[in-house]
Parts: sequence; structure tokens; C-alpha cells
Amino acid sequence: MGRIKTVSDRQALDILLRAIEATGPDRLTFSKASAAVGLSSATLVQRFGTRDTMIEAVLLHAWDRLDTLTSAADAEAPSTPAGAIALLLRLTPGRTAEHDVTEGLLLLREDFRNPRLRTRGRAWGEYLAKALGNRLAPQSGSAEQTGWQMLAIWQGAIIWWAFKRIGDPEEEVRTALERWWQSMNQRP
Repeated sequence: MGRIKTVSDRQALDILLRAIEATGPDRLTFSKASAAVGLSSATLVQRFGTRDTMIEAVLLHAWDRLDTLTSAADAEAPSTPAGAIALLLRLTPGRTAEHDVTEGLLLLREDFRNPRLRTRGRAWGEYLAKALGNRLAPQSGSAEQTGWQMLAIWQGAIIWWAFKRIGDPEEEVRTALERWWQSMNQRP
């Protein structure tokens, strides 16, 4: 009979995600992970095998959480251009934007490096581009392309806010998206 887990896999992944966000993926060792989770390093090695596998498991867990949040935002947002903006605002880091943007780049670097994480990122982007395009140009053959454009404006607005640090990040993103959509509708 196996031993009862004192910390579930999900609990461990949640704790380890916070640890990675605090230290960065490169600095999360089994020793630091052990201290954060309250399990021995040997137990973590049994669960994950290698440090790289542990990091991958934590970041795949983060993608799972983002997918869940994205699906909920998609289900609740109206099927209108305003709904597309609302969907993205729901995914925009509000009060934690400064930390999420700067420290989040370390996690994003791991997503670019790892093929499994890169696949998750690509799938998330494709899902989101379709969800936005269906709200912005549902009858158009370019709905998904329009969705990708909106995603680019959204990510750009977040990045440029991080450089400028002027105003509320959510309001800056909203303004950028609304101005972009207004300019799209003024084209000849």
C-alpha cells in the first residue's frame, strides 16, 4: 500500500508556481522547492524526476489555469466588439501588472524554449484569436486575422505600459484596444 500524500500534486504545483514567480525558473532548485512546499527534496524527485521536469510541470499547470480563466472569460463576454475588449481585460493583470509583466517575462522565456510549453502557448493564442475574431468580424473571412491583430495590440499595450508606468494598466489597455477598434472601423 502506498503512502498518503500530505500535499496533493495540485497543491504542490500551486505553491511551486508562486515560488517560480518569486525566484524565476532558473533559480528554483529542489532545495528551494522543498522549502516552499514542505516536502523533502527526495519526495519531489520521486514526483518529478528532474528539476527541468518539475519546472515544465509547474508551467504546464500555469497554462491549465490560464486556459480555465480564458474559457470562463470567453463564456461570459458578450459576442460583440465590446465583449472582445471585456474578454481581454479579464485576462489583463490589474493591480499585479508591474510584477506580472516584468517577472512574467522569465516564465515566457521558458515557454519559448520548451516545445511542449510553446505548443500550449500557440494553442492558447489560436483559441483566443478565434474567440476575439468571432466577436469582431463574425461574418468576415478575416475574423481570425482580426483576432490576431487585437491580440497584438493587447500584448503591445501591456508591454508599453510596463515601460511607461503611467496610469492604470487596465485603463491604458482598454483605451488602446478601443482606439484600435475605432481606427479599424474608420478604414475606407
